[in-house]
Amino acid sequence: MSTVATAPTENPRDAATPRKAGISDRARGERSLGWKLAGPAFLVMVLVTAYPILQAIWNSFFSYRLTDPGARKFVGLGNYATILSDSLFWNAVGNTLFITVVTVVVELVIGFGLAMLMNRVVWPRKALRTIVLIPYSIITVVSAFAWFYGFQASTGFINHWLGVFGWPLDFNWFGHWWSAMFVICASEIWKTTPFMSLLLLSGLAQIDGAMEEAAKVDGATFWQRLFKVILPNMKAAIMVAVLFRTLDAFRIFDNVFIMTQGAQGTTTFSLLAYDQTINRVEIGMGSAISVLLFLSVLLIAAIFVRGFKVDLTGGRG
Repeated sequence: MSTVATAPTENPRDAATPRKAGISDRARGERSLGWKLAGPAFLVMVLVTAYPILQAIWNSFFSYRLTDPGARKFVGLGNYATILSDSLFWNAVGNTLFITVVTVVVELVIGFGLAMLMNRVVWPRKALRTIVLIPYSIITVVSAFAWFYGFQASTGFINHWLGVFGWPLDFNWFGHWWSAMFVICASEIWKTTPFMSLLLLSGLAQIDGAMEEAAKVDGATFWQRLFKVILPNMKAAIMVAVLFRTLDAFRIFDNVFIMTQGAQGTTTFSLLAYDQTINRVEIGMGSAISVLLFLSVLLIAAIFVRGFKVDLTGGRG
């Protein structure tokens, strides 16, 4: 009697379970090269920033006034409890959020318009891009002083220009919360919109022109091409631009310090930390505010990365 050899059958469970693709040698080599190139800079950055951060966290647990170091006392989370129960702190947080939301939204709209213009203009493209980037090249302190003197009640040229339309020539822009915040936001928008437009321009450059041309041939209007083709394909660039500007705007200090120094209820998060640490020499309280600012920045970054759900590595194919 002859026996019939049968081929081994595959387990249905094994067939239903997809096999995980391993990392290719090329990807492994690129990852290794990336760590070799970025590793030294990352190590230096950690060494430079780790000690101040850890020292600030340690100081935040103490009641420590620089003018009386002998009275230093461990209070645990007492500084944080005092800060979180203070209306001045929440007023500073509210001002910071207001400035951040207003400036980032306006910069996104204007920056996208400038990016579209720079992307479509053929001549003079280089001159246009240079002109647009001029405000961003100016040092923030210099820019803030220019806006401060321009909006002065007696010597500023803004009141004289608006006087043509019946505006009071002696109006004090920094004597009211709403007008002071307007100047602060306007100066921040003027200074950093070019940065936003530059990042958005890089996103526009990655869009395949054939896709937009195909939509135009199909009869799509400009707004349909904008919302169906352009914006979905530059989602990663928008996320990066908005994230960077949000983190930068949330830490605003120079403009507020030069223009109002917190007067008229315009104190911001960073200015409050400065006031507690430098003016009042309350090292413990100032460190606690700085730690809260650091945690807030990390929280904002995490929310943006999770909220946009963009795979920034997917563009490699």
